[in-house]
Amino acid sequence: MPKLNFLRHSFGRIAAAGLSTALAVTALAALPSAASASHSQLAMIEDYSALNPNPAAADSTLLQFRTLGANTIRVIVPWASIAPSATKTKKPSFNATDPNAYSAKAWAPFDNLVREASTLGLKVDLTVTGGAPRWAEASAPAQPVAESLSNLAWKPNAADYGQFVRAIGTRYDGSFVPKGQSSALPAVHFWAIFNEPNFGEDLGPQALGGSKTAYAPMAYRNLVNAGWSALKATRHGHDTILIGETAARGLQGGRYPGNYSQTKPLTFIRDLYCVDTNYRELRGSAAKSIGCPTTAAASRKFRSQNPGLFNASGFGDHPYPGNGTPLTDGRGDPNYAAFPDLGNLERALDRVNRVYGSGKHYSIYNDEYGYITDPPNRGTVQGGGHYVSPATAAYYINWAEYLSWKSPRVATTMQYLLEDPPQAAGVLAEFSSGLETSTGAHKATYAAYTLPLYLPHTSVSHSANTEVWGDVRPAPFLKSQGAQKVAIQLNGQTLKTVTVTGSTGYFDIKMKLPKSGNLRLVYTYPSTAPFLTPGVAGSTVYSRNVAIKVH
Repeated sequence: MPKLNFLRHSFGRIAAAGLSTALAVTALAALPSAASASHSQLAMIEDYSALNPNPAAADSTLLQFRTLGANTIRVIVPWASIAPSATKTKKPSFNATDPNAYSAKAWAPFDNLVREASTLGLKVDLTVTGGAPRWAEASAPAQPVAESLSNLAWKPNAADYGQFVRAIGTRYDGSFVPKGQSSALPAVHFWAIFNEPNFGEDLGPQALGGSKTAYAPMAYRNLVNAGWSALKATRHGHDTILIGETAARGLQGGRYPGNYSQTKPLTFIRDLYCVDTNYRELRGSAAKSIGCPTTAAASRKFRSQNPGLFNASGFGDHPYPGNGTPLTDGRGDPNYAAFPDLGNLERALDRVNRVYGSGKHYSIYNDEYGYITDPPNRGTVQGGGHYVSPATAAYYINWAEYLSWKSPRVATTMQYLLEDPPQAAGVLAEFSSGLETSTGAHKATYAAYTLPLYLPHTSVSHSANTEVWGDVRPAPFLKSQGAQKVAIQLNGQTLKTVTVTGSTGYFDIKMKLPKSGNLRLVYTYPSTAPFLTPGVAGSTVYSRNVAIKVH
């Protein structure tokens, strides 16, 4: 499988600017109490090295995921990487719903990942997306740049996409035995229908007629219908199935972005669900141009005709930061869905559902998130500002996880990537949001991911109870080795030992802090634990240090 084009993320998605202090304060005040928090949120991770053609290298990556404590792997499945004759304009004669009609070699990295993840107790989220095979696309786009976009599906044929989803759904239904093998592949129970359909390098064109008429929302509506039906037909009707997977921002001028830029996600959602900016059903030419009902009678059928839009398990979003904090990153655009804007996204999804009589309140799956760091990236983030240091990124990812833990609607915490992409001398660094450098050295984010630690208040009274929140991410995998404990240390001295319970490793306690200094978590892996990276069993790991001022 070819590597994904990571460079596009740096300039296609990330734009940094600041929310006002007032907005940040409002967002913080609106957080739910811990009683309503998402304590069971999934710990998701994504890295293309998990699909290394060398099974031993891929297995090593998966073992490292488990050692870190991630429990869910997001895997991009590019349709064209498996489809036969993907570069040809004429569709070959084959049964596109039969997994055995595709190349066993093309399936092999995915088969290996699914098998090894099952052995390690890891969930797998398969995101079935473009690029599309050329024979499943409409006539060639006017701009030849599209030919170089390996992730792109240009006016893809939804029926062809549905046939491929049916093939992959059959392959991973838990009973399928590949040709020439003796045992069935494990079942996959987690799916996402397409990736970033509001980004013109994934689904194009985004708009037609000189950017006057949206195209991608209509195309995505058809892809959701086809993918949903295919998964239902292949024994996955009770699985986790996500729609959306939106890029968090829009870089276009005017209402629509043309071929290859981004449609603002909430604009995209309204067109997807056929409503206007006031969440009223579209009518007339505005509705007809994007494949929406033009009469009230037709609108009454919209919900039943588009079951995936109303019955999916959740909505995927990629609320990438630029270089700001989890509360101040973004432009404050009401149509964005960056991390500080997740409340806007929730409300928009609730409103489009209510238009059609649905009381659905979609969970939000943050399934691409990470901070690009300097080093290795240099210069400014598009939109202004500089990339953050690894230490600042470590602080921010712990802060973001604490905030999502407190939100009952956010179902995941996400790390993208494990390892920075290789950096060529003299070439602009790519999407360097990993926990490790491209040579495998741990960045400050590595410890922060393994043992998240966050204190909402770091200047406190010695007589006050201070909230200390954290996570021993590996603990749930290791409970069979006995009670998992973590020490809370101040200046190297243990103040308290916490026994970690539950299915996620989280704890949230109140305690008095006797003096100023550096607070950290200390955890020792069991000495005989299975399924750990070699050399880790019995070792001690530390969180980042949090400077505390006690008065």
